[in-house]
Amino acid sequence: MRALQASRGFSLIEVLVAIVVVVVGLLGLAGMQARAQLAEFESYQRAQALVLLYDMMDRINNNKATASCFAATTSSTFYGDAGNPPTLSCSVSSPANNSLAVGSMTQWHNLLQGSAELKGASATQVGAMIGARGCVTYDVATEYINATTGVNIGGTGEYTVAVSWQGMADTFAPTKTCGGAAQYGSETKRRTVWATMRIATLVAQ
Repeated sequence: MRALQASRGFSLIEVLVAIVVVVVGLLGLAGMQARAQLAEFESYQRAQALVLLYDMMDRINNNKATASCFAATTSSTFYGDAGNPPTLSCSVSSPANNSLAVGSMTQWHNLLQGSAELKGASATQVGAMIGARGCVTYDVATEYINATTGVNIGGTGEYTVAVSWQGMADTFAPTKTCGGAAQYGSETKRRTVWATMRIATLVAQ
């Protein structure tokens, strides 16, 4: 009877093993939570980038007469870059249309800098992704060809709109270049979404 009573309860070793198992499980849970927060932030930034991408495509469609002006970026100048912005000017249509185009380009440039949302008394712009940059290019080689004359039909080529930003973890370098190689420290941290579009040209019969 005394031997049975002496064997009851837990030994110190058993308690320590149980504590270690619980701690390991909690650490794993904490790590999973941190990764989930990182993935959520990455997803949020991508959603913002897609909104800005389609916003520019709408702007180009809404300014068909001055669409060529929107392709203002070069290999070293980008929308959203306050230090070295593209030249936002237009002179391909009427003064009113040109002014609307410049205003629309300027708005998009400011949106990439975060002007959609301000924070604090200093009105810090926080409405965009980290390091947001935008690119709009026009490919002359994709223009349709007039079957009668064999000459390219101006303005019928593809516009490519791209938005880049800085991710939080290394993945892989995007195939589409926008934002500058040195902008994000490493190309594997640069995220880029892009889409191509054409301007509809209606011809009277």
